[in-house]
Amino acid sequence: MPLTSPRRSALADQVIAQLRAQITSGEWPVGARIPTEPELVEQLGVARNTVREAVRALAHNGLLDIRQGSGTYVVATSELAGVMNRRFADADPGDIAEVRSALEASAARLAARHRTAHDLRQLDALLERRERAWESGAADAFVEADATLHMAVVAASHNDVLAEIYADLGGVLRDFLRADVGEELRPESHMDHARLVAAIREGDDERAAAEASTLPFGCRAALRGTG
Repeated sequence: MPLTSPRRSALADQVIAQLRAQITSGEWPVGARIPTEPELVEQLGVARNTVREAVRALAHNGLLDIRQGSGTYVVATSELAGVMNRRFADADPGDIAEVRSALEASAARLAARHRTAHDLRQLDALLERRERAWESGAADAFVEADATLHMAVVAASHNDVLAEIYADLGGVLRDFLRADVGEELRPESHMDHARLVAAIREGDDERAAAEASTLPFGCRAALRGTG
């Protein structure tokens, strides 16, 4: 049934809005499994059919992924991000690498011009978290830490349009990086982002852009053999 159908109940619309708010606020981050259907029924105080209708609607919009026997997981934070995930799921990895490099170079250049003291503290903390994740050897933890640092660089640009575009592509970029990293972190693939953060701190926009445009972790392998 189309999501715009007038036959959908007003109560289901309210539940959809509540669940969407928990996703967009970060209470249920990308990758998280949401509460089970019985748990949602108890939490929201509505009938099972209403919960089921709301979850299916958000799955149709691309925010949730219903996995039989496993649960329902958050896969995007907005409808547009869900569309992006579906549209570019099978895109050429080299194309994804080039788009990421271009967006992050632009963001880093702007971040060097517009960063605040709060931005710099955030970048320092996330850079340290990224390094700890690398040292731990946990691939999933590193992917999340790396992606979060890059998101913070984009946020420091203080360009809302660029930040929205990057966020909507975030799921695609994470999936690409996660697939390329694999199950094991390889020492030869490590990239030090301290120079990038330093260039942003010093306000050197050209150096920041150059550091960011260096093919990120995961992108170099995607481009091997393309030229």
